[in-house]
Amino acid sequence: MLKKLSEEDFAVLRGPLESGRQSPNSLATVFILGMFIQALVFYLTYYVAGKYTIYPNFESIQTIHMWLTAILILLSVVFAIPSVFKRAEKVQYFLSIIVTQNFTVFFYLSALFYLGESNDATVGSLVNLTWITLTIGVLLFLATFIRFYILLQKGYYRKGSKSDEMRGKFETKSYIPIAIIGSISLVFIIQYVMKMGSSDFFDTVMFVFLPFGLFYTLIFVLPEQLVILYCKIRFKSFNFDISGYLYTERVAKNNRKVKHN
Repeated sequence: MLKKLSEEDFAVLRGPLESGRQSPNSLATVFILGMFIQALVFYLTYYVAGKYTIYPNFESIQTIHMWLTAILILLSVVFAIPSVFKRAEKVQYFLSIIVTQNFTVFFYLSALFYLGESNDATVGSLVNLTWITLTIGVLLFLATFIRFYILLQKGYYRKGSKSDEMRGKFETKSYIPIAIIGSISLVFIIQYVMKMGSSDFFDTVMFVFLPFGLFYTLIFVLPEQLVILYCKIRFKSFNFDISGYLYTERVAKNNRKVKHN
């Protein structure tokens, strides 16, 4: 579907790259911090939230997730090295998406493991909740991706193609399906969690609804991350040269030099 769109249709998505927030150097710094944070969150997920959980196959999940996290930490070390990420920028960006989604998994599992410590929780209820919340996640991802694609088709991400008023109006309307999915899902999850015997409101908000909220938030931003990765693969202007400049910045700089001469 995206092949029908031109480079200009994605122009606004260069913003995080032009600002430097998602430059290879910035991602390398994030990787260094992320190594320690992933290790900490792994401990909190499996040795605090999951200490007494009855969630099925807990040990197997822990072992698999431990090895996957270890591999991500090792790759983070490798792609934090300038001589590596300057020659494999697309792979580094893809790795940043995987690392981000690993935190999504941590948040999601920590909520389920915490619920598995409730006296009224059963293996069956936990499995049902898992399928329900995962289905909601898939629906949210699809709705967000479709919304994103419609915005691209409408020229929302073209620089200077529409007035800010029209953009804001269209974007507000495009959130309606996502808001409906989110509202219905929230009510459903609250009812289901309360039936499982989680009566402490503060603990439920902190250790169940907040992690679920972070889980769905990171799913919400995933389509944009994937589209930027697609742009990096398809368009040279979304990549940095060996000296750290975006190719668009390098061209603009060279043009200024020509005009000055």
